[in-house]
Amino acid sequence: MHNAGIRAEVYLGNLKNFGNQLKYADARNSPVAVIEGGNEKDAGVVQIKDLALGKALAAGITSNPECKAQPAQVEIRRAALVAGVRKMIARAG
Repeated sequence: MHNAGIRAEVYLGNLKNFGNQLKYADARNSPVAVIEGGNEKDAGVVQIKDLALGKALAAGITSNPECKAQPAQVEIRRAALVAGVRKMIARAG
């Protein structure tokens, strides 16, 4: 990401607490979170999440499948990560 001119941070806290990772990103006013767990890594994909839109839509979401289905979070091929993040940042900005 840095090589593409996009500021990026890696969460260094407890990686097992995913909610805290997103809270950290939100506290840092990050526009986008990139999510890559073991399943995503094995499949060559990542989840990218528009944090502002996600926060606005979160009130009615009660399950992980609902979360993944909402327009604030999309799954893309890892090779398309930079383009996907740029597109999401442009939409949020």
